[in-house]
Amino acid sequence: MWAKQVLLMILVVLVGVSSADTPMSFYTSMQNDAHKEALFVKDYGAGASLTEAYDNVVKLERDTKLNTRFYGSEAGSSAAGRGSLDASISSNVIGQAHIAWQSVDPLPDSKGCHRLLGRSVEDLTGVFSVEKFIQLWSNSGPGQISVDWLPCS
Repeated sequence: MWAKQVLLMILVVLVGVSSADTPMSFYTSMQNDAHKEALFVKDYGAGASLTEAYDNVVKLERDTKLNTRFYGSEAGSSAAGRGSLDASISSNVIGQAHIAWQSVDPLPDSKGCHRLLGRSVEDLTGVFSVEKFIQLWSNSGPGQISVDWLPCS
């Protein structure tokens, strides 16, 4: 019992000594209550991945809709690996945002690697509004997917 009390006293003294050398900015940053929110989606059938992350957020109004589909037949057939990932992102932010997507060929090449078809990374800081529609399809070629731009108001 006496050994536990001595150990507790030593621990209290060590904590007090270590906090005396810690700068005040350390405590300020440890008490930063900024909001973080993240969404990570990976659709193996479409070969698509999406990241929507918000950090150091003071204000966030967010409406994200995701839809994934798979159009394949049996695994191993030539039609396997056909799918799509659709994302509609609408947000008003005060803080930081990271929005990224990547599309790879769902079927590996002769070396077993999945060929990168396209990617986009967008990092934003400040007060801003995001309106995005992202549509990623496997087995599609240029011109098969149309993009409708939102008009300026």
